[in-house]
This record gives sequence, structure tokens and C-alpha cells, in this order.
Amino acid sequence: MPKQFWKGSALLAPVPAALVTCGTPEAPNVLTVGWTGIVCTRPPMTYISVRPERFSHDIIRDSGEFVINLTTSAMVREVDFCGVRSGKDVDKFAKCGFHPVPAHEVAPPLIEECPVALECRVTESKLLGSHTMFLAQIVGVDADERFIDSKGKLDLQKCGLAAYAHGEYFALGRKLGDFGFSVRKKKKHRRPEKR
Repeated sequence: MPKQFWKGSALLAPVPAALVTCGTPEAPNVLTVGWTGIVCTRPPMTYISVRPERFSHDIIRDSGEFVINLTTSAMVREVDFCGVRSGKDVDKFAKCGFHPVPAHEVAPPLIEECPVALECRVTESKLLGSHTMFLAQIVGVDADERFIDSKGKLDLQKCGLAAYAHGEYFALGRKLGDFGFSVRKKKKHRRPEKR
């Protein structure tokens, strides 16, 4: 099938529709970030990319800490609001009805309404053009107990996570497989013994 060629653009999707908290529990701020992901497993590393003109940019740069809060499909109106309004002009926690919860390892609070939060400490920042990339170590993970099964595993499918793809929000769908399922040997079923 023929493909059209377009000039290079930021068309990697989907990405998390994440709410990033910064500041302190007394003066928290939140912004929507789509440019985030995992860059390393050991140590666990992530990044966020933030425009220098954003109110949160200097807070993160100066403190060296932030929290990535994963959002649900039920929250997309608030997620969008936090991406188009500035914390310089409005208290987005109050406006969206979010409840700040103290983090364990960093000063910025978690958002109680989010099922998973990654506590992050900046190790490096780099101005790449339109955005500054804040590379950070994930120093803690907070998961809502409602989504942890009896074996202690986080069931992300039950979280109802939201995703962002080129200007649009989506609800993540059904699970299609898990890591390594394509090469995993199938278990042989024993036939019951005849007595």
C-alpha cells in the first residue's frame, strides 16, 4: 500500500495524557504533559518536555523535582483544562477538584484522583528547541490500592487510563497480550488418570 511522505513532526502516538505536579504541598501546581516516557530501566529513568514559557518550567528547573500522575478517561476534561490554562492565573487543583497528597520522596504532591504516580528527581535538563527536556530518575511509585490484586500486581487495565494522540484524547482499550506472549511455550494439560 502506498504511503505519503510528510516532513518530520511530533507524530509518535499514543502517549500518556499525564498530569505533572510541581511546587510544594502548600503551593502546588499541575500541568498537562504529553511528551513523556521511559528512557531506562536500571536505574528507572523518565523524562518530561516542557516549554520554557510555561509557568511550571521554572518551578521544575529550580526545584529539580516533579511527579508524573497517570490519568483516567474520566478525567480528560480536567486534563485538557490543565494543558490550556496557566497556574500563574488559576489554582488548577481547586478548579479541577483535585486533592494534593504528600509524596514520599519528593516535595511536589501527588494527585489523589490519579491511579498511579511516579515521583521524579531531575538529573539533567537540556533545551532542545521549543521544549526543555527534564531527564529524571523515578525515585518512587505510588499506586492506588484499589488496582492492586491479591498477588500484589498492579492491574493497569482496571485503572481506565487515558492516552493522547496528535491532539486527541483516547481511552485505552482491552488487553491484547503481555510481554513475551508471542514466544511463550504453551503449558501442556495433563489428562486425568483413569482409575
